[in-house]
Amino acid sequence: MYIYVYFCVAVATPSADETTYSNVNYSKTQRPGSKQPAASNRRSGVTSERVALLVLSVLLAAAVTALGVTLYKNTQTMKSLQKLQEECEAKHLPEILSKTEPCKVEQTSKPPPVRDEACPRCEDGWEPHGGKCYFFSLFTSSWNQSRRQCRSMRGDLVVINNREEQEFLVSRLMEKMDNPEDKFWIGLTDSKKEDEWLWVDNTRLDPRLKFWRDGEPDNWTGSKSDGEDYPDGEDCVRMGVEYLQSWSDKSCESPQKSICEKPEEACP
Repeated sequence: MYIYVYFCVAVATPSADETTYSNVNYSKTQRPGSKQPAASNRRSGVTSERVALLVLSVLLAAAVTALGVTLYKNTQTMKSLQKLQEECEAKHLPEILSKTEPCKVEQTSKPPPVRDEACPRCEDGWEPHGGKCYFFSLFTSSWNQSRRQCRSMRGDLVVINNREEQEFLVSRLMEKMDNPEDKFWIGLTDSKKEDEWLWVDNTRLDPRLKFWRDGEPDNWTGSKSDGEDYPDGEDCVRMGVEYLQSWSDKSCESPQKSICEKPEEACP
């Protein structure tokens, strides 16, 4: 768009009343004497930047695509290798196992032993419990004779080491006793020194593991209701089933049944 500026110039003419007009055209965006900006250069710079950005975008997209293809190929390769390995292991597993020693797993607590019926740990007539074998003799004899019988079978009169063992014996005697006086010798005596109770393995009676009946031991030296006299007192111990507190002292010569005990045998 152009602006027309009119200047009045007085020219001497024959007539003073006549006026002559001349016009000068100027561009709106250009002043006289100024230079025109290089528009073509600016357009060229912008175009170059866009081209460079487009090229970088294409290169980035190509790199991402190539990375994706590589990862996919690697994944497929790993799957193929894993499949081949599994097939190989499945094919050669029996051979590998035959040449490999079994793993040893340590356990913090020992599980209860599994009894092998093909390998009995107790002989016929002996009852297993807690790693021991028990024999309940139904023949009556003196304390010393009963002990000799147990030792002839590679055992001895029973030594009661804990409450659980006492409970087990009481439960078994409930099935074997015919009457309240039908009692069994155990391996406890004070025949060496009065009131110093020793088990047959020469260990002292633990004060915390006493299962005496009320009033026992009394070391009776007179006659009792059963008609027996006890001039030497009562130095050997028998047990019955009066709950847990079932021990009583008796003359070692009195005929009683007995309980033998020995460790379980190890299987080959």
